[in-house]
Amino acid sequence: MTLPLAYVGPGTGFAFLGSFLSLFLSVLAGLASLFLWPFRALRRAFLRRKTSARARVKRVVFLGLDGFDPRIAERLMDEGKLPNLARLKQLGAYRRLATTYPALSPVAWSTFSTGVNPARHNIFDFLNRDLHTYAPTLAAARVSPPRRYLSLGRLRLPLSSPTVEMRRKSEPFWKILGRHGISSTILRVPVTFPPDEFPGRQLSAMPTPDLLGTQGTYSFFTTRPAAEAENTYPLTRHNSSYHAHLPGPADPFHENHPSLTLPFTLTPSTNSWTLEISGAAYSLRPNEYSPWVHLRFHQGPTPAVHGLARFLLRLDASGPTLYATPIQIDPEHPALPISHPRSFSIYLAKLLGSYSTAGLAEDTWAMNDGVLDEDAFLAQASSIQREREAMFFSALDRTRSGAVACVFDSSDRIQHMFFRHMDGRARNSHHRDTIEHMYQDMDRLAGETMRRIGPDTALFVLSDHGFQSFRRGVNLNAWLHRHGYLALQPGLSEGSDYLGGIDWSRTRAYSLGLGGIYLNRKGREAQGLVEPDHAAALRAELIAALSGLRDEETGDLAIRRVYSTAALYDGPYLDAAPDLVAGYAEGYRVSWDGAKGRVTSRIFENNDKAWSGDHCVDPALVPGVLFSNLPIEAGSPGIEDMAPTALHLLGVPRPAWMEGQSVIRFA
Repeated sequence: MTLPLAYVGPGTGFAFLGSFLSLFLSVLAGLASLFLWPFRALRRAFLRRKTSARARVKRVVFLGLDGFDPRIAERLMDEGKLPNLARLKQLGAYRRLATTYPALSPVAWSTFSTGVNPARHNIFDFLNRDLHTYAPTLAAARVSPPRRYLSLGRLRLPLSSPTVEMRRKSEPFWKILGRHGISSTILRVPVTFPPDEFPGRQLSAMPTPDLLGTQGTYSFFTTRPAAEAENTYPLTRHNSSYHAHLPGPADPFHENHPSLTLPFTLTPSTNSWTLEISGAAYSLRPNEYSPWVHLRFHQGPTPAVHGLARFLLRLDASGPTLYATPIQIDPEHPALPISHPRSFSIYLAKLLGSYSTAGLAEDTWAMNDGVLDEDAFLAQASSIQREREAMFFSALDRTRSGAVACVFDSSDRIQHMFFRHMDGRARNSHHRDTIEHMYQDMDRLAGETMRRIGPDTALFVLSDHGFQSFRRGVNLNAWLHRHGYLALQPGLSEGSDYLGGIDWSRTRAYSLGLGGIYLNRKGREAQGLVEPDHAAALRAELIAALSGLRDEETGDLAIRRVYSTAALYDGPYLDAAPDLVAGYAEGYRVSWDGAKGRVTSRIFENNDKAWSGDHCVDPALVPGVLFSNLPIEAGSPGIEDMAPTALHLLGVPRPAWMEGQSVIRFA
């Protein structure tokens, strides 16, 4: 069985190695920070005095609502259903906010942070490919194991540290503010793993992995496991109890890196069931999520690694089933750095309780696979939303000057999973108004934020992109294969996931990810075929052939336009970008197989998954929103303008390399 994109992670086997060093490094960092604090405070005070005379406000607050769509928001405002955002518009301004090419969260939020185009921050998609092997890699981060080990029989002891590499380049605005003595609190802004080091506080977001090193691997236990079903494990009855093992991280201290497991027992009682795991007992009520359960994995003398999971018990005619969320890095015992300073994640847990830490916290794949139903998914999303709100409001109360930024994901995830209710594909459903209710809840959040700020605070409510229906998928590799740009190995009529089965010696172009087409360029890819002098002509040929592509089965427009990134971008990382970006028409997106680089016989196919809304379309169709309590002078602002706006308002000069401009003007 193949793995979906969610399971491509920054690295596996990191957890024990991270835990092994985490406590030691935290103690050293704490002592160093305590010793240097008076000197840093004096320096920040001096720098802040230099900028305060130029500052227009005391504080800048960014409330990010991922995927908040302007067409839906404008309609609901006209109907009087978003009173707080309507009031914010009247007090200050509202604009549609241009997104990036492509309109993907890691790309757009990186541009938000840095004020530059993707060729200057090096994030172009969720996935990239290894130029030597063509294997997929996570675009935003990479975790590498120690380079040296000492072998003692079957035991392997690390002699160096694992490394965690941030792939985003350029510099986010909060680091620039920090150099000028201005502190910031940055919560769950995508592409912040590993966290930045700057004078402030940060909790990482996407692509923070789960404890298995992936972007979200749930576990499902049942008395009737389906043959070859992914992530599904047997729940075995013995007397009146049920027994199973929860899969955990790989153990890098032993040969072949065996996956560790935690045995658990599930026992019924009068009104609830008892889950016994990791030395503790928890009461489970059917159809209700457990609180966060603390997990501890270890084997023999090796150090333990800590994680968190929530469990959902269901009962049906065949017996109990148990869903376990992806195992989160425990913020009180982080196996990898998930916050800056390291103590910040611990502080939040002590202050507010345990919370999710994975970059993709809402488990869309479990719902896609039918493991979670709609109500269970919404309950999970609501719980994560409450955790995030508590962090955000705490930051507003404690960060009285500087910048505060927090991104809420549930607006994006709910639209992905419930758009079929809005566009009429799902009928007679009590979830018909789920997306509308979510918009109203985000309006409530905006209103509460407005009540917590004063006249000395600039507030921006924004989204990285909008949303569209996703009804049909396009497999670009299938199209490239049919038209002679891509070849399969002899004897194959279809390929396999992640560009498997492709004959690179006869392939000129291929696709991987959510919109990019790459030329198999000589001197760049290991088996490159296209000469550098021929690349421009091949790009133009593909643009002409694919722009305006129509669905051969329905006759509808599938691709509005294909863009050359050489025309879109300018920067030192242009060569790492896809050569082309497909701008899909409304209702279309890259197919699920196409996103994984699989060559199939069909170019077009229906999307029958719960994941029924998307934004991987022509970016002109999915701008974001921008509300502010200040007048916005820019007529057509873009997400690249947010970083320079924060600098401008807080009295810090915009660096020459930053492409965006402040959207606020002062006489």
